[in-house]
Amino acid sequence: MTEIRHALGDAARRLGDRVDAEVLLQHVLRRPPSWLIAHADDVLSLGDEQAFVELVRRRLAGEPVAYITGRRGFWSLELEVTPATLIPRPETELLVELALARLPDDRAAGVADLGTGSGAIALAIGTERPHARVLAVDASAAALEVAQRNARRLCIPNVRFVEGDWLAPLAGLRFDLVVSNPPYIEADDPHLSRGDLRFEPASALASGTDGLDDIRRIVADARDVLEPGGWLLFEHGWNQGEDCRALLQAAGYREVFTAQDLEQRDRVSGGRR
Repeated sequence: MTEIRHALGDAARRLGDRVDAEVLLQHVLRRPPSWLIAHADDVLSLGDEQAFVELVRRRLAGEPVAYITGRRGFWSLELEVTPATLIPRPETELLVELALARLPDDRAAGVADLGTGSGAIALAIGTERPHARVLAVDASAAALEVAQRNARRLCIPNVRFVEGDWLAPLAGLRFDLVVSNPPYIEADDPHLSRGDLRFEPASALASGTDGLDDIRRIVADARDVLEPGGWLLFEHGWNQGEDCRALLQAAGYREVFTAQDLEQRDRVSGGRR
């Protein structure tokens, strides 16, 4: 049997990442990070040690930590994730920040989240704007099941979910804000066959030869569901800001802009109907 400090140290060396090792051991032991520090000299049970070794093996094979543990933090929420959903990423929180800045906090507003996946964006907006009515759309029934479980577990009642292709389920409805983190990677990008991306749903990652096929559809169709003065905001790749602004301007949006993430890369563009 092995002490926690030695098990962590060995796993960190094998993975080349101590954070991943700690997250996996926390998952096995069902303990917070502070507990691992306070109990570094404790000895792992044989069962826990074997379980930890197995999770490390899966991570070494490339499986994302979020899929191994079934959890990923986003905004102030801990979300369930599965291979049916994209893994929420910190840079997407910029989209949430920009959305909240355009939503009143003291009255109702209609919000649509396109391609909701795990529900990350919709649920973050719903928890910060309890008066908002959020409708989250996804073409994947499996992803929507995950998102609905997240909404129930987190007790966020003002988010509803509907299955469908982008804006198709929204016909006849009107919203003050439409947000989306759509696929935007080029279909032949070699990164799709590397690292964590190998395990994520391809339909949530790639979109045509230039990565903009789904963004084109969203920009063109969102005007039909936006209230006058309503906003469309969407995430995109670091090198797509100029093209996204051009699409918005050509479609007649006003106040078109691109916001940069913490690494000073173009990340979110938007415009007003």
